Amino acid sequence: MTPHHRTPDPSDTALPAPHRWPDSELGKVDHWLESLKSERRLSPYTVSSYARDLEAFLNWSDEQGLDSVQQITDDCLRRFSASQHRAGLAPRSIQRQLSALRTFFRFLMREGVLQQSPAISVRAPKAARRLPQSVDVDRMARLLDAPPPEHIDDDPLWARDHAIVELLYSSGLRLSELVGLDLVDVDVSDATVRVLGKGNKQRIVPLGRAAKEAYCRWLDVRRDMVDDDEQAVFVGGRGRRLGARAVQLRVELWARRQGIDVRMHPHLFRHSFASHLLESSHDLRGVQELLGHANLSTTQIYTHLDFQHLARVYDATHPRAKRRGA
Repeated sequence: MTPHHRTPDPSDTALPAPHRWPDSELGKVDHWLESLKSERRLSPYTVSSYARDLEAFLNWSDEQGLDSVQQITDDCLRRFSASQHRAGLAPRSIQRQLSALRTFFRFLMREGVLQQSPAISVRAPKAARRLPQSVDVDRMARLLDAPPPEHIDDDPLWARDHAIVELLYSSGLRLSELVGLDLVDVDVSDATVRVLGKGNKQRIVPLGRAAKEAYCRWLDVRRDMVDDDEQAVFVGGRGRRLGARAVQLRVELWARRQGIDVRMHPHLFRHSFASHLLESSHDLRGVQELLGHANLSTTQIYTHLDFQHLARVYDATHPRAKRRGA
């Protein structure tokens, strides 16, 4: 199994020696990886991926007889990308490799090792853009409006799971944002949630009426499950912060209990939140702020979902779109 297909180990950020590049240049790699963690505050997972992407390029440069970063040109990077494509690497993975190399070369420019980045004019192969899935409004309502069990005292976690699915949809939270919530982050009186998103960026999102009710119901149950010093909003049976995998499993179980014929996962609530808001408001900038997207282009993918919906309506209803005899 190649390094590009194994599960990333967040602690695996050291590059093995030897390589042909001089020690002074290879020593910059550790400084670069450290800057990714300390300055850019990237996750250990991302830093580990960047390290492996650079390692792949170093191995290729060794095979090409390149003895220094000073010998790297834009043509070298194009040939490297072509070799990765021939080896069967997906365009999206090659894009990630080139992104890592661009970041590394910019760091070397800052350190005075390079005058100019060789990656400026290099483009990665285009990857097919996959549209996010979403659940239609009716099915989402059926999922969220599930009645409580007859003997709710026998299932105290029902209130927790209900609050989880309501918050995921009401506020468009990422899974990591949900499990990271502390009690101080939720302002019931103001009906808002303070979220710590990617890159440690904070944003404030609304807490819908139904989500607020579900959250308060869960707080009543939560008091009997935790010690006074536990700050996590969502906890497990032992009173400790609920993990991401546990939330995934509970969401799947919740959907099965409601007879939903779609494999539900936490991010599907976020996709549905975004597409439903955009369908009704057409406020792309507003949805961008609520989702915490750094770039508007990331949010624009949901306009394609909206267009798909309109296209289906057109095909089903417009006289000139219907097949004759239908």
